[in-house]
Amino acid sequence: MIHIFNVIKPGLLTTVQDLGRKGYQKYGLSVSGAVDYYAHRIANILVGNQDNAATLEVTMIGPTLKVLETRKIAITGADLTPYVNNSPVPLWRSFTVSEGDILSFQGYRSGCRAYIAVAGGLDVEETLGSKSTDLISEIGGHHGRRLIKGDTITANAVHTNKICLSRRLSTELIPTYTKHVRVRIILGPQDDAFTAKGIETFLSSEYTVTKDSNRMGCRLEGPTIEHKNGADILSEGMFMGAIQVPQNGQPILFLSGRPSVGGYTKIGGVITVDLPKVAQLKPNDRVSIEKVTLDEAHELLYKQENIFKLLQASIGEGGGL
Repeated sequence: MIHIFNVIKPGLLTTVQDLGRKGYQKYGLSVSGAVDYYAHRIANILVGNQDNAATLEVTMIGPTLKVLETRKIAITGADLTPYVNNSPVPLWRSFTVSEGDILSFQGYRSGCRAYIAVAGGLDVEETLGSKSTDLISEIGGHHGRRLIKGDTITANAVHTNKICLSRRLSTELIPTYTKHVRVRIILGPQDDAFTAKGIETFLSSEYTVTKDSNRMGCRLEGPTIEHKNGADILSEGMFMGAIQVPQNGQPILFLSGRPSVGGYTKIGGVITVDLPKVAQLKPNDRVSIEKVTLDEAHELLYKQENIFKLLQASIGEGGGL
């Protein structure tokens, strides 16, 4: 256990996250984990970690951190204008911070969530197989809560022969975050609970992200989606990207902090490769929906996972990715 950061300012919402707590929804626990799995995984790869290593997830307003040990770090995801001391630092590449440096974020530019990875990974105790912070159950991460002023963050030791050179992600693999996002979905599992008009409305309309959105999900506002006979169903497991439509006809798009079960009809689910787009949505952003097939979703995911395998295999080579 090595002290790596002291929290001078915690930012709006900064938590420790990995890829989530699997296998415990049946006990009522949230999966938690990084909302933007793509940015999280890439940040880890850039500093030579396995992609499930714990990172700091930063929301909208970034923290101010004092560096307590020289180490490679990488920042990915939302552009919140990161600075070290008085100089801007790059996104989507690794760089060295030195003991005594001050890492800060000067203001929002695009996206919603950024990820800070540290070579070796953050060192917090695993709870039920994960280091992720579950803010509802108050478990995992740093004492089961968001970071506050005065916290000290620890990291695992890095063996000299495993310290990677500075690395950057190829431009074509870096996502852009816009105020209007087209999200691909697969209809179901309760699409038969909606009228043909309701489904057409959903697929052809534009929805706006409301201010009530958070890690649990994005609440969307727009044309009413029409049910056939009401919105209630027997409660069932809630999956990442599920689009639930309660009686008011306004969709809710569930994310990593979602409840374990839900009792309203789900008109569809966001395909895995588009979940990072949703993770970067913020209030007043707009969402349009495109229907795709399961085969198309599988093909897109297969291609993306092959990219991750190639990037992970290149750890230690240095240079570009």
